[in-house]
Amino acid sequence: MLRSLRIENLVLIRAAEVAPAPGLNAITGETGAGKTILAQAFGLLLGAKGEAGAVGAGAREAYVEAEFDVPDGFFEADELEAIAALAPEDEPGLVLARRVFADGRTRAYAWGRAVAREDLAAATERLLAMSGQFEQRRLARPSYQLDLIDSYAGEEQLRRRRELRSAWRELAAARRRHDELTRDAASEEARVAELQTLVEATDGLASETETELRAERERLLHATELVEATARAADALAPEDGEGAAALTGAAERALAPLERLAPELELAGRELRDLALRLYDVGSDLRGFLGSLEADPGRVEQVEEELERIADAKRRFRAATYEELLERSALARAELEALADGLDPAAAAAEALAAAETAVSRLADELRQARATAAEPFAAAVAAELRGVGMGDGEFRVELREREPSASGAEEALFLIRPNAGLPFGPVAETASGGELSRVALAIAAVGGGETLVFDEIDAGIGGTTAHAVAETLRRLAERAQVLTITHLPQIASVAERHFRVEKVPGDPTHTRIEELDETERRDELERMLGGTAFLAALSGDKKG
Repeated sequence: MLRSLRIENLVLIRAAEVAPAPGLNAITGETGAGKTILAQAFGLLLGAKGEAGAVGAGAREAYVEAEFDVPDGFFEADELEAIAALAPEDEPGLVLARRVFADGRTRAYAWGRAVAREDLAAATERLLAMSGQFEQRRLARPSYQLDLIDSYAGEEQLRRRRELRSAWRELAAARRRHDELTRDAASEEARVAELQTLVEATDGLASETETELRAERERLLHATELVEATARAADALAPEDGEGAAALTGAAERALAPLERLAPELELAGRELRDLALRLYDVGSDLRGFLGSLEADPGRVEQVEEELERIADAKRRFRAATYEELLERSALARAELEALADGLDPAAAAAEALAAAETAVSRLADELRQARATAAEPFAAAVAAELRGVGMGDGEFRVELREREPSASGAEEALFLIRPNAGLPFGPVAETASGGELSRVALAIAAVGGGETLVFDEIDAGIGGTTAHAVAETLRRLAERAQVLTITHLPQIASVAERHFRVEKVPGDPTHTRIEELDETERRDELERMLGGTAFLAALSGDKKG
């Protein structure tokens, strides 16, 4: 659902924010007031090309931003992978935006971070449908029509779609694994030899080896500085000849000890001096022990360098980006060699896994096909009835399911066909309907199978009277389960909206357009204007009471 739409410096709109209601929202205004700018804003979010003329007078750029609530699993779609990777942690919604610069260049954003325009459009199209050229583009895609059939078939069908998507990924992985293991015997021998070489090259290495070796090398390379500094510190605390800090601290404690009975407040200082002297002797002893450990084998530096070079060579040789990746690949190689030694055949296991994955995909694809075949006819009949209700002739509508190469969505595609006038052949919806007809076709389809945010810009083109009332009633019913925004001239439609916005041109230098939500009084005035007088409004009120 669309939470809010913000527009800045787009053509005549300096700044506007629209917060639609969950149900039906009407957007009205005088002809030429700028209602099409609102449609243009949605178009930019749907991937329309930006133009320099879209930037308002005196501005350097235009900006459109939409904030959406998204359904569970929304970001799991393959085409949204790029945007999903940018999602802030614990962010339940989605913020999409488009910026148009004065030279016509544009930038697209998700949560304020740059994305490709195609990724922006893919995300918006899954959340918002708009009549006109965008609906024509959507209805031209068999995949979208298939989505509508599956949605109409019900939640169980959508579950099968999710399972098939997962099974398809598993099948692709199983195929890759099987291909790697079965290309030919020579490559298999070479691969086993490489596994053995990898295991030998990493023999004795553990997760902490590289870190420990690097630390030891640093210590050995700075051994002289360590010896000098440690010796000075040890001598300062407890030299072999003379008095150091430990001895002096002990002398201080002994000087105070006889006086503690005369001045009890000295007891705490004496106790701390005794503890400090003991700790200083301990630290001095530890430093002497550390000095002894530095008397290492002079050849150890060379040994450490050789071991680190062995690790670096293994990472280069086996194309491991990190030490951790090298160890991980080594563990897998060791496990596979052990399996071979135990008489297990990885190629046979890969073949079994591939067969199981193919079976799972085939089963789910068959279930999807059967459910689609069952749903197609009642879906078409329901859409046809809606088409007749909104004045689309005899409302002849069909759904064809055609076989295609299997994919993550199944092994068929859907095609919506319509015959708006008797005697003509059936044709694809996106090619046969045009203008207001396409908007009403989109409305009829949405009334049966739609469930997202729907924007209608030409729904009232060429209609009036009874048909206008029918369209208004269809929109009202659709808004009970979907969010609907309609840009309209018809009072029949505006009067049934749950929220009403007016687009108004404000004279000035320069002239600009504003969008405002109407209260009940303002809404009544707007409806009166649309009706052309108070008599019509009174008649409408009487109809609603009846």
